[in-house]
Amino acid sequence: MKSLFQRIRIVLVEPSHPGNIGGTARAMKTMGLERLVLVKPARFPDPQADWRAAGAADVLDAALVVSDVSSAVSDCHYVVGTSTRARAIPWPAVLARDIGPVLTQQPPEAEIAILFGREDSGLSNEELQRCHTHLQIPSSRVYGSLNLAMAVQVICYEIFQHLESTEIQISGDTKQEDTVLAGLGSRIWDKDPATGQQLDGLVAHLESLAVESGFVNAQKSGNTLTRLRRLFMRQQLDETEVQILRGLLRAIEGK
Repeated sequence: MKSLFQRIRIVLVEPSHPGNIGGTARAMKTMGLERLVLVKPARFPDPQADWRAAGAADVLDAALVVSDVSSAVSDCHYVVGTSTRARAIPWPAVLARDIGPVLTQQPPEAEIAILFGREDSGLSNEELQRCHTHLQIPSSRVYGSLNLAMAVQVICYEIFQHLESTEIQISGDTKQEDTVLAGLGSRIWDKDPATGQQLDGLVAHLESLAVESGFVNAQKSGNTLTRLRRLFMRQQLDETEVQILRGLLRAIEGK
């Protein structure tokens, strides 16, 4: 079974400066994380990324480049999105210092993604709606802007510190979770949690039926569909629950 370190991927969405990519790789490696995903980077590979990565060139070499956020998280069971702005529809949120406990509560084999947005504008509303929870780093009210790589360092540090405190053993290249930790969690999972791709299929199916039935107006759906997505993300449906709901929607369509 993969350790929690091995199941966490850091996702940078459309990073504009290669130095931030290199800085992120270095921040990750110093805290035991190695899986980096880049969504439409402006410049990569790039010598500036190599220079900033210093001893973390292996993280850069193994980085996965994809075309959109959907591809980056399609196989993930739990997705966290960094955000500093208040939203019209509040989403479950956690502070940086609490992210470690939240991640250790996920199923033992869950794939986890932590999304960081664009340097100038962060994550879009649509991208944040793909997340189970939003992640916030408290900062000065006078000047609260963090460099992208610095933000990644803060989050990786908080994860590392929590896992250290729960007796995860890290020795050289070997990372082995304490057996007690593998059983932690606020929910007993008898089925695998649904992936991002499965949830997308459910939401698209529900949206189609809601429009077809006249429950919502395709041109003026308001916040109904967003709130339904929030409901599903908050409940963390498993694969069987998604299949049951899809079956129910098909039965309704048949009527």
